[in-house]
Amino acid sequence: MPAPISVIIPTLNSARNLPACLGALSEALTVGLLTEVIFADGGSSDDTEQIADEVGAEFVSAPQGRGNQMAMAATVAKGEWLLFLHADSVFGKSWTDGVSKHLNDPEKAGYFKLRFDEPGLAAKLVAFWANFRSRLFGLPYGDQGLLISQRLYNSVGGYDPIPIMEDVAMAKKLRGDLMGIPIVVETSAEKYRKNGWLKRSFRNFSILLQYFAGADPEKLAKKYYF
Repeated sequence: MPAPISVIIPTLNSARNLPACLGALSEALTVGLLTEVIFADGGSSDDTEQIADEVGAEFVSAPQGRGNQMAMAATVAKGEWLLFLHADSVFGKSWTDGVSKHLNDPEKAGYFKLRFDEPGLAAKLVAFWANFRSRLFGLPYGDQGLLISQRLYNSVGGYDPIPIMEDVAMAKKLRGDLMGIPIVVETSAEKYRKNGWLKRSFRNFSILLQYFAGADPEKLAKKYYF
């Protein structure tokens, strides 16, 4: 039986983060779960494409924006399952155990438990809120990953090609078909350290509220990234 999972990583000058992310994914290769890794690239100018070549990953170019990038990569993915994972997110040991169990339910998509690579109280509180929000409202963000069968992904129309809130748009499509997988994925706190935990958290929440109020994702992206 062919390995079932295609891993799709949206990249944009991600060379610094990719070694840790890919290192953790090697466990899936060892146990026969990984059929391919696809870099969904939005125009990198660093060594991201070279890393793809070195590790045998497929490199797919798309207009910048995670929604665009992941939607494009999904069209060429060969796996029965798609695992969308940010380049600065890293699984811990034995993560494939929980993933293997989830593969028994192709009608449900799964997300993971968030943790930051930061030991402080602020990091723990933000991660707690993210995990609580996901359980209570069914709204995980992209840094919590997404494991979804090709069949379910296609049936809901895949990722919207929008520059921001593509993860929330997907969660809305999957309402009732989305569940937490009890596996921790550790993601970089660099943006929080740079902008400040409170300021970054408030910005994220503000963007979410504006999106639900009907704001244009293109305009929201300009507010968020610039």
